[in-house]
Amino acid sequence: MAADSSTRDVAKAFAPGNISGLFKIIAHDDPAKMHSLGWGFTVSDGVKVKLAHATSDSTQVTFNDEPIDFPTVSSALRDLVETDFNVDIDSNLPLSSGFGLSGAATFAALIAAADLLDLGKSRDELAMIAHIAEVRNLTGLGDVCSQFNGGCLVKTTVGHPLAATTINMPPTPVYWRYFGKIHTSEILADHERHSRINQAADEALTTIENAIQSDSTITFEELISLALDFAETSGLLMDERVKNSIAQANANGGVATMIMLGNAVFSTAPFPGCTETTLSRTAAHLIED
Repeated sequence: MAADSSTRDVAKAFAPGNISGLFKIIAHDDPAKMHSLGWGFTVSDGVKVKLAHATSDSTQVTFNDEPIDFPTVSSALRDLVETDFNVDIDSNLPLSSGFGLSGAATFAALIAAADLLDLGKSRDELAMIAHIAEVRNLTGLGDVCSQFNGGCLVKTTVGHPLAATTINMPPTPVYWRYFGKIHTSEILADHERHSRINQAADEALTTIENAIQSDSTITFEELISLALDFAETSGLLMDERVKNSIAQANANGGVATMIMLGNAVFSTAPFPGCTETTLSRTAAHLIED
């Protein structure tokens, strides 16, 4: 925390986007214990949040300079402190496309607010506030964990939303294309789909866990292949545009799958209409000017 934050008007923070390849829903009545297991990784692109004291009687949020109703961000800030803010979020990644921007924006806003007001909160405390806000607003179950830790991660510990095991992976080019929104709330609210999703996730997670426990090397390509099996078996891979892009990436020598949860695809090789990013180990952090 800044030593003299009382004299400052603005604080800034960054949180990476997160690509989830597979997930298992851990349901619980307590939002602090409801979360997800699974595999995914953070990327070099993400959100930058600039936070200042409010100029009105309520918290105002913009996304790429456009006013937006962002309940996950606003409610998390209220949980942190009874103060209103102006929150400016900038990102070159699209919302509601599987990059975990709700979690990223919320966690970054909390980091900035805690610094601006010199609240003395730990990263763990801020991450849990962000995670709980995601659960309550049905915008995500596991992105904050990835943004808290950074890197290529597998989550296998039930009851601990921020716990993850790092899979050592160098910065790696990743190619993605976004076609349209999948509203996470619709999936999270549909309890009949949970069983099919969780059954599909169990087999993939067992394979990853066995490789880690036996000190075997599991490659990025193998992880993506497991994620594709999950996408198909869970019934989540339905969009024909995503299927076509996966086929195009495969034809170019890549391995590809659906981004969870979005009508979007990521691959190890370029394919028509894609954008490049990079697997990154960078976690959410304060931006020092």
